[in-house]
Amino acid sequence: MTTATLGQPGRFEIGRVFNNTFAVIGRNIGLCLGLAALFAGVPTLLVRLWTQPQIDAILHGDPGAMADPHAMFRNSYLSLVAGLVSFVFTLLLQSSLVRATIEDLNGRRPSFGDCIQIAVRFLLPTLAIGFLVALGAGLAMLTLIVPGIILWLGWSMSVPVLIQERRGVFGSMSRSRALTKGNRWSLFGLFLILMIIAMVIQWGILLVFVLFGGILAQLGAALVQTVVAMVLSIAAAVSYVELRQVKEGASIDELAQIFS
Repeated sequence: MTTATLGQPGRFEIGRVFNNTFAVIGRNIGLCLGLAALFAGVPTLLVRLWTQPQIDAILHGDPGAMADPHAMFRNSYLSLVAGLVSFVFTLLLQSSLVRATIEDLNGRRPSFGDCIQIAVRFLLPTLAIGFLVALGAGLAMLTLIVPGIILWLGWSMSVPVLIQERRGVFGSMSRSRALTKGNRWSLFGLFLILMIIAMVIQWGILLVFVLFGGILAQLGAALVQTVVAMVLSIAAAVSYVELRQVKEGASIDELAQIFS
């Protein structure tokens, strides 16, 4: 594989991040889809199959489900567990794809086992970061939406920093704020565009699958979640590389030295 050359960009450019994101996916389509299926698609499918009967009972006004306090508690418990499972696997996916992205941009061929090993090794600190970011941004959004968005954008590079620079939980969050300073609205534009595209694709695909109903609808939802999670995770990793180059002029070789 030829070493990727991103140059020394003078400013953060959404178009360049888009191009590099889909270039990474194109060069490693099997690996990226495999990791996304493992950490996003399969968990999403299993969670939906597990919780869908309870959701259907409530949506269709099942008197037993609506009136039974034990059933309501069980449904709330299932929703909480499902949310936590999705949260953990989302962080595993992001960590594994950060590794894959840096390896690819350095001209190396990322391996499935190595990406999983990195994700598992850093699971506990990534969980801590994920919890703190969700808590901090969530509390800020309870007062005003904009401060919550700004906080989230400031911390959005925390997991890539942790995986790449190994600064610990609070060091990674602080480093993320420093890297994103001056470029947060560009990041907002990037993620907003990606999420709008994802929503359009998601609704289009799900509409087709829902017409068939049953297991096909669940498979469709899992498929969409796999692709969306993959693209967003790689875009975050590419954004981290872009910000390092914008702020510090760091080369891809320098970014990958820690994994040598």
